[in-house]
Amino acid sequence: MNLKLKTFSYAQLNTFLHRLSGVTKLICFLLLTSAVMFTYDIRVILSIMVMSLILMKIAKIRFSQVRIMYIYVFIFLIANFFLTFLFDPQYGVRIYGTKHVLFTIAGSYIVTQEQLFYEISKFCKYLSVIPLGIIFVLTTNPSEFASSLNGIGISYKVGTALSLTLRYFPDVAGDYETIKMAQEARGLDMSRKASMGSRLKNSSAILSPLIMTTMDRIDLISNAMDLRGFGKHKKRTWYVRKPLTKEDYLSIVISALVLFGALYVRFFINHSYFYNPFIK
Repeated sequence: MNLKLKTFSYAQLNTFLHRLSGVTKLICFLLLTSAVMFTYDIRVILSIMVMSLILMKIAKIRFSQVRIMYIYVFIFLIANFFLTFLFDPQYGVRIYGTKHVLFTIAGSYIVTQEQLFYEISKFCKYLSVIPLGIIFVLTTNPSEFASSLNGIGISYKVGTALSLTLRYFPDVAGDYETIKMAQEARGLDMSRKASMGSRLKNSSAILSPLIMTTMDRIDLISNAMDLRGFGKHKKRTWYVRKPLTKEDYLSIVISALVLFGALYVRFFINHSYFYNPFIK
């Protein structure tokens, strides 16, 4: 159990974010991620990123809890960064309408300020959403989240499915660590002493048993729910239910203002999806 708590699981703490209703956190998550998705203005993106990092600090989320997730996200983002340049090295030039060359690699592979700015903005855009998702998952009680969704009219079947999904994150993380240690005991080196290529190759040996374990758990839970008559009635009662408070309404209003601010910057200041610092 301690292993799962250290990786990626909900912990009941007395913080502002933990006290919010699950449906409030879902609404705020959707509003803030929409604010990021609707713009490529790096000023807006970085502002939301800083705000989400502050919220992570308030929620007392330790880096050790989400380290594995950040490692994989960074690998994906770095790969995306280089692949974007590989397939279209002049995309930034077409977007911003100017061309300031930094240096030439070979042929059409010319590094420009415009391309670099576009890719950095894209990198930050994707990265800024990650803390918001982490906050939602690690501060939301799955049972309370399901009851909150049912309280606003969403079917309890949908709420229960989402609740099981939230509960499943720490289980997958725990299974991953267990299988990893078993593979290392058999001689696979996935420590920092091994090369990056060797570690990635050896990590693939975890996927097959992890998938099989996941399928077994899904089958077990499905059978248990069927045996208990889940879904037989149109309504159900809840042991955990949290009514909306002033903190919930205030959080929703602030998140909505952030979204409106991002849209205002896009349509009335930048007059474009992109922020162009190269126009004098």
